[in-house]
Order: sequence, then structure tokens, then C-alpha cells
Amino acid sequence: MALSTHVPDLAALELLLGVAQESSLNSVARAVGVSQQAVSARIRAMEAQTGVTLVHRSPRGSRLTAEGVVIAEWAARLLGVAAEMDAGIAALRADRRDRLAEQLLPGWLSSFRAAQRPGSTAPEILLTAINTTTVIAHVTEGTADIGFTEGPQRPAGLHGRVVGHDTLAVVVTPGHPWAHRRRPVGAAELAATPLVSREVGSGTLDTLTAALAAVLGPGAPQVVPALALPTTAAVRATALAGTAPAVISELAVKDDLATGRLVPVRTPELDLRRTLHVIWDGASTPPSGVARDLIAHITRRDQPWRTRRPASGPEPATPAVLRSAS
Repeated sequence: MALSTHVPDLAALELLLGVAQESSLNSVARAVGVSQQAVSARIRAMEAQTGVTLVHRSPRGSRLTAEGVVIAEWAARLLGVAAEMDAGIAALRADRRDRLAEQLLPGWLSSFRAAQRPGSTAPEILLTAINTTTVIAHVTEGTADIGFTEGPQRPAGLHGRVVGHDTLAVVVTPGHPWAHRRRPVGAAELAATPLVSREVGSGTLDTLTAALAAVLGPGAPQVVPALALPTTAAVRATALAGTAPAVISELAVKDDLATGRLVPVRTPELDLRRTLHVIWDGASTPPSGVARDLIAHITRRDQPWRTRRPASGPEPATPAVLRSAS
């Protein structure tokens, strides 16, 4: 559906809201860094575009007309949605730019490389980010040396070692009804709510399903998700856009929770803790070479992340497989 030419652009609507808040064109001009004449001209252009008188000007200042108040209320809602979209786009841009950094265990690899002896050739490692089910398949089939998984699955026939712990959180935007309610969200209500989460086969979804089953019983119905997404960054972006409550690693939204962009939802009935494993096939000891050296480096007690985050473990590690390049 195409909008008519009478709808102002977002920048113009922001100026109108500024007038509503400041009752002074001069104050609005100072806030946006332009002249008062420029603001006045933009308001007049908006009035011509809409065909409605928006601002009443007088020696005592400027105030919105009755029609201007109505349009300003609509503008506030529209700009709120635009701000959510802006945050979501920024997160998606960061996902595209930093996907390797988020999903391919950056802290472990960077510290591993830094620990190599001076003058030695840095090991070449190939990593692929996929969900837990696919990681297990790659390691079982021998197409990956080792894999990193999360969640309750314990792959039969493979060896593994715990490398950290993580906790999932249910988060919403500040405007969501759950952000302001005093009573927690129970397991039954959460199971009946369409959520934003990772896709089938992911450790995130498996952990949530197991937590709900522990309270509601095995096979308890769970509503179809609002969105099932392939990356943690995509879940975060969708959560910031306010699409629906999201289930995501607490560490992945740490900054969003600190700044109030997202609000944690209390779910005391559910145990959303999960364990991060490194897995491999064959002998009880990890494969020799780079894979074994990396595992030893990660599990060493003096790792910086162990002292910084004793309760949470390392940065969130999306399931991945590692292949040593020949």
C-alpha cells in the first residue's frame, strides 16, 4: 500500500514533536543544530504538505494546534516503531559485519594464537557455525576434528569435555506488557506464548524445551514460535525490534539489559542453565595436533574468562565445528 504525498517524513515529524515538548522554535533549532528560520520553514512546509495548520505562533512562543496535537501523537507512535526498526537494522548490520567474531569463538582463538611461541607459525584453523544437531553429525561423520555444542544433548558414541556454562534469558522490549508486570511468567504461560528463538536442532531451543518439560511434563504442548532464526545475532535483532518475547543467552544481550533496551522476564519455574561442551570422535583423548592444543588452552584454569566470569563462563559460543587446515 503506497502512502499519499500528505504524510511527512520522519525528520519533519521529529521537529513537530520537538515543538510539542519545547513550545519554542528557537529551542528546537538549538537542539537540532539549525537556525530558527530553518525550523520555521520546515514546519510551514509540513503544514502545506498535510493541508493542516500544525503550530500556533505568538510572541510568547509556539504551541501545537488541536490538529497538531493529534498528528504529534501519531508521530510519537510512528517514531517509536522507527526507533525499534533502527535498533534492529543496526544489530543486523553488526551481525553481517561481526558474524565470525560472534559465532566462531573469538576469545578462545585470539588468546590461543597469542599464546603461541614467538616466531612460530600460527596454526591455521577453519571454523563453521552451525546448530548443535549438525555439529554432532559433522563430528560423527569425521568431517570435523572437534565440535562445540550447547544444551542438554549428550551425543552417543562421542567423547566430550565441559568448557563452560551459560544461562538463557527471556527478554522483551520496555513497551511489552511483561516488562512491567510484578508476577513472574510461569512455564505454562511461556509454553503458550509464540517466542523468538533459535531453530530446531539448536542448543537454545533444546534447553528451553527441556526446561518446560521438566515443569509441565514430557510431551507438554508448546506453541509454534513467532520466529525461529539461525543465529544468536538475528534473535537479538528481532528482540530489539519488539517482535515478540525472545529466548537468548544472557551474555549475548548483556549490554542491552544494562542500558534498558531489553528487559529480563522472571521465569523462576524454569532452569535455563546450559553447559557448553567440546566433543570429538575416536579415542577418549582429543585428536592430536591443533585440536588438542586448543582444547587444552580453553580448559586451562588460568584462562582470563574463568576469572572474569566465574558464574557464566566464556563469551556465548554458538555451536561450531573445527577443522585443522592441512
